Amino acid sequence: MAKIVLVAAVARNGAIGVKGGLPWRLPSDLKHLRETTWGRPMVMGRKTFDSIGKPLPGRETIVVTRDATFAREGVHVVRSIDDALALGHERAKAMGVDEIMVVGGGELYRATLDIADRIVLSEVDLAPDGDAFFPELDMRRWREVSRTGPLRGEKDEASFIVRVLERA
Repeated sequence: MAKIVLVAAVARNGAIGVKGGLPWRLPSDLKHLRETTWGRPMVMGRKTFDSIGKPLPGRETIVVTRDATFAREGVHVVRSIDDALALGHERAKAMGVDEIMVVGGGELYRATLDIADRIVLSEVDLAPDGDAFFPELDMRRWREVSRTGPLRGEKDEASFIVRVLERA
C-alpha cells in the first residue's frame, strides 16, 4: 500500500492560500514541490487545481470535486477523498512508486491528516493574510526526521525551512 504524504507550504500563522492563490512568491519552494512530487500521483482539491490551472508534467493529477460537471484533459476527476486515495494507490502501483502526494488545499489536508504517513512541510517565514489554512499539528503524533534550511533563493519573498515529519 502506498504511503500518503502531505506536501504543503505553510506560513507562521498557518496560512496556505488567499483568494485562490499563494500568499507569497517562492520559486525555490515551487522547485522543491516539483522535485518532491515528480513521478508520483498527486491528489488535490478543485480550488487547488484551479489555482495551478493545468495538470503538472511528470505527475498524474487526481482532482477531488463535488462538481459533477468538472472535467479537464489530462486529469483524473473523482467525487470523494476515498475515491481519490483508491485511484492514487492504483496509479502509484502502475507508476512503480510507493507514495501518493496530497498537495492541498485546506479541506483535503484536514480530511487526510489522520491517515497520512508523512508530511513534507515548507515553513514560510511570513504571516500573510489568508483564507485557506493548514490544520494544526499535534506534535505528539509526529516526529521530525529531517530539516533543511533556512532556504531563500534570490527571487523568493521570504526564507523557509523544509521539515519532514513521520507519524510517531
